[in-house]
Amino acid sequence: MSTLIKRCFDLSVSIVMLLACIPIFMFVSISVLIAMGWPVFFRQSRPGKGGKLFMMYKFRTMSNAKDSNGELLPDAQRLGRLGRLLRKSSLDELPELLNVVKGEMSLVGPRPLLPEYLPLYDQEQARRHEVRPGITGWAQVKGRNSLAWKEKFALDVWYVDNRSIWLDLRILLMTVVQVFKAGDVNQSGQATMSKFTGNT
Repeated sequence: MSTLIKRCFDLSVSIVMLLACIPIFMFVSISVLIAMGWPVFFRQSRPGKGGKLFMMYKFRTMSNAKDSNGELLPDAQRLGRLGRLLRKSSLDELPELLNVVKGEMSLVGPRPLLPEYLPLYDQEQARRHEVRPGITGWAQVKGRNSLAWKEKFALDVWYVDNRSIWLDLRILLMTVVQVFKAGDVNQSGQATMSKFTGNT
């Protein structure tokens, strides 16, 4: 697939979605502000194409609740009702459209993970960074967080080798269906996906 065609598709769809979702942005922002306070957005450095770091934006889903020692409580205790709803509906991902407009992400591609994972990938897994990371991807519609890390990485690399505008459209359609089904949001027994610790 032509990089130019994909970029034009990403840009045009993202701008239309941002404009159409202004009321949703406002509603979610106010809800997060009331439930969890400031800031409304969660910002974190993530590796993009070629492993180059960028600042990714999401709606905040966890509070800053701390224990008596001033340490943040476990994720499961900080992820309240609103946070679970935002994740289940994928509304927390909407601000990533700004990353797409900026050219740091694509609508479809391997999900951007933590920078600390970069040295842990084997040579094949590292190929997921040959393309821009996506808001959704082949691994997300094939099981999302219910998949083991090796399975997710294999699906990411498959996408890199087989990407096309038609595959992107298929993944976007499957994503819409998955959002309405609201399945595979968390790994079994986890409030969030367990960390990748390498291939050994």
